[in-house]
Amino acid sequence: MSAQEATSAGWSLRLKRVGLAILMAVVALNVWTGSPLLALWVGSRVQGSGPPSMSAIAVVALIIAGVSGVLVAVLSRLSRTYDRVTGRRPTVSRHTPWLRSMRGERPHEEGGQAQLSLFDGILVGMVMIAVAVFEIWFFFYSGSSIGGPSGR
Repeated sequence: MSAQEATSAGWSLRLKRVGLAILMAVVALNVWTGSPLLALWVGSRVQGSGPPSMSAIAVVALIIAGVSGVLVAVLSRLSRTYDRVTGRRPTVSRHTPWLRSMRGERPHEEGGQAQLSLFDGILVGMVMIAVAVFEIWFFFYSGSSIGGPSGR
């Protein structure tokens, strides 16, 4: 393999990694935003006008559950693909709950401490962003009697 081929292969790998990371971030963000917004939109179409009905609320709940489930499955697949592209192997084995030890945590596999993956970092980052945006909205824009001068 020539130096030019190695360089283009390196750029291709970097581009794949960046693309997968961006896709994971977009999907993780849509678990928090896209899924509820889609569910509310469909629920508003089911509801029509008047006070909320149980059928519209049920539709919203089912759509949030379904779309969020699909997005989590896509996120999991993207994470596995990213790990395969980067050559990262899991550092902690997964045990089903009914096979876990009753004495607590199992020791890590040989090789030391568990390391956080990019997937873990993206999920934690999206949760932090979602909580921060919710708090800003609640305390400054919602008209809550707790947070701002508009409620007092």
